[in-house]
Amino acid sequence: MTVTLSYREVAGPLLYMFPGQGSQQVGMAEELAEVYPDARAVFSEADDVLDVALSRICFEGPEDLLTDTINAQPALFASSMAALCAIQAEVGYLPRPAPVPRPPLSAGHSMGEYTALAAAGCIDFADGLRLVRERGRLMKEAGAKQPGRMAAVIGLSEEVVAQVCAEVAEASGGVAQIANDNCPGQIVVSGDEDSIAAAMSGLEKAGARRVVPLAVSIAAHSPLMAPAASQLEATIETVEVRDPLAPLIGNTSGRPLDNAGEICQELNAQLTGSVKWTASMKYAVDAGVETAVEIGPGSVLTGLMRRIDRKGKRANVADAADVRKFCEQFK
Repeated sequence: MTVTLSYREVAGPLLYMFPGQGSQQVGMAEELAEVYPDARAVFSEADDVLDVALSRICFEGPEDLLTDTINAQPALFASSMAALCAIQAEVGYLPRPAPVPRPPLSAGHSMGEYTALAAAGCIDFADGLRLVRERGRLMKEAGAKQPGRMAAVIGLSEEVVAQVCAEVAEASGGVAQIANDNCPGQIVVSGDEDSIAAAMSGLEKAGARRVVPLAVSIAAHSPLMAPAASQLEATIETVEVRDPLAPLIGNTSGRPLDNAGEICQELNAQLTGSVKWTASMKYAVDAGVETAVEIGPGSVLTGLMRRIDRKGKRANVADAADVRKFCEQFK
């Protein structure tokens, strides 16, 4: 399956955003698969490639099976790709000939970066499925061997959070660092259990409005994921990675990834490095993006984008009604 991001010139500067783990929900993309044959084909291929009833897990659950990291990642990947295929099918149904398509900017949050890569033609759909399935398996395995902890920090700047984490890590000899800089005032920290406990206390003393422990037992985007990253790198080397057909912003740099070599470096660094989502979205805004569209379940990324830039238009495309509404602008 090959999907290429495109949009009509009338749409103006556009950003596609692909959600990461945490946005999954039972029933996601089921209606899309019922309404759009192209979306249904996504799940048929996913079931065949993984030899797992991924479509049933997405559509019927149960929730604990869907939220298991090993299933959540490919399920989100397939659901977002199904939504993208539905958009392209709807646009293709328009009666008048299309103008020359122009690719939009795209970005994916954490695991969503793999979806963005597939959408931009950098990896095949089947390879992307296998990669995120393996990514989820390795992360789960790493967390079981060396449990970690994550917490959301509300109301402090990135600089203050980074300083507190650095001080804690130096004092404890453990791991505490920023995992996600999601938007101004919302940051996620990650590391070993004792260090993050100390960091949470320090962040509260530093004036955080709230410090909320997350219901996870892995330290994503931290050095505790190094064993998983090393094994995933070996898997990435077996996959054909191509230059992007559309501009793509990388998580760990907040800057465009221009070629296959940079993409491989990004994927190898991503599991242990921080997701610089604020910087990524600011780059998109500075590049002239007017409309940011979250493709896939949930509205986490559109909410973050509203905190980063309040001026632009925001949209979610998760079901058939969303698809039709979004594609109205192209008529």
